[in-house]
Amino acid sequence: MNNYQKQMKALAEKLTHMIFNLLGNISEEQKRWIGSTNLCEAVQLNFYPCCPEPNRAMGLAPHTDTSLLTILHQSQTNGLQIFQEGAGWVPVHPHPGTLFVHTGDILHILSNSWFRCALHRVMVNSMRQRYSAAYFYAPPMDHVVSPLVLDSLPRFRSLTVKEYIGIKAKNLGGALSLISMLNNN
Repeated sequence: MNNYQKQMKALAEKLTHMIFNLLGNISEEQKRWIGSTNLCEAVQLNFYPCCPEPNRAMGLAPHTDTSLLTILHQSQTNGLQIFQEGAGWVPVHPHPGTLFVHTGDILHILSNSWFRCALHRVMVNSMRQRYSAAYFYAPPMDHVVSPLVLDSLPRFRSLTVKEYIGIKAKNLGGALSLISMLNNN
């Protein structure tokens, strides 16, 4: 597990540098936390047993991840679904030897909604059990997350990772709207 976490951290750092390069105008101060030892990171192992009536059970309710990004390794059993505007719940079919990466709330805030956090859920399967290993990657708790503003107004107020985690713990589905600087985000 330690080796897996180290490998995922290295990958997350590379992806974060790529994302920040794409966004541009990220100050050195905002990037300084990358590679530090006091990150908010975690590995979560998930097991979803077979369910004889999958339409009457939920593996994991719809949610967004608090992290900057999540790297997911999943077994070859379908179950993960992403909500897509206009299409509804879209299955994410697992492919051997691949990892699935999706964005979380911290990147949504930092990018001023340019990278949207991925609303997702997990459905159970009637015939096969499902395993996954999720690696969550975010800046340290005391890091101030400020929206990157290029040609628009900030959609969110600046706050620390710890403050956002506290807000989300009390308002799971509405945390982003509580820090919104606009009427609609």
